[in-house]
Amino acid sequence: MTVRSETIDITVSDDYISGTILTPGAKMPGILFVHGWGGSQQRDLARAKNITGLGCVCLTFDLRGHERTHEMRASVSREHSMEDLLAAYDRLASHPAVDNNAIAVIGSSYGGYLATILSGMRPVRWLALRVPALYWDADWDMPKQALDRDKLAHYRRSAVTASDNRALAACKDFKGDVLLVESEQDDYVPHATLMSYRTAFDLAHSLTYRLLDGADHGLTTDTSQHAYTTLLTDWISEMVIGSRLVDYPHHSAAYS
Repeated sequence: MTVRSETIDITVSDDYISGTILTPGAKMPGILFVHGWGGSQQRDLARAKNITGLGCVCLTFDLRGHERTHEMRASVSREHSMEDLLAAYDRLASHPAVDNNAIAVIGSSYGGYLATILSGMRPVRWLALRVPALYWDADWDMPKQALDRDKLAHYRRSAVTASDNRALAACKDFKGDVLLVESEQDDYVPHATLMSYRTAFDLAHSLTYRLLDGADHGLTTDTSQHAYTTLLTDWISEMVIGSRLVDYPHHSAAYS
């Protein structure tokens, strides 16, 4: 942790005593949340409030085609979503309180997929991916809603490698810390997809893999929501506190 030291005089009656005031560096880690397709920033907000309390600057946002711009849903492509994510990242990184060398991206499903690609385009120190979806590289400019769902389901059950997938290629080059979370009862992102991601992160500084027992893709029960929130907050806390103790790379890797 960067500490600023300033010598001061403290007035006492008609005299003064010398002191030194120590303050943490002005910069804090930045945390960017990316929701899944059909989601919104609403669920991220509660988690962001918890994580802000750790001493971080958090940004949540709605991808185009969601919430206020839901009427665009049928025309939004992955290219549009990537533009949204890059704009959100740049806005967070430009905040005067954010340390550009300490930015985490937390993505769920479609947001996790986008987050991995972002890591190859902007500096990202930590990646937290919950049930990250996977898409073939072709049809990048096609409206996402027009992609063949049956074909996607088959693709995700296949063994996909970094040599033929843009997102996994970014994972292969990623050297930061990773949290990868799978839902036991996921009907959209199968175990094979999580294994493709897990295998791709062979250069990661650390990889923490967790399975949420009984959870479905959308974490529709309060128990699943609580379990994920606790897991995410604990991991971010470990990463942030570790980064303040020593320079990157921080403390020992935590594989599971």
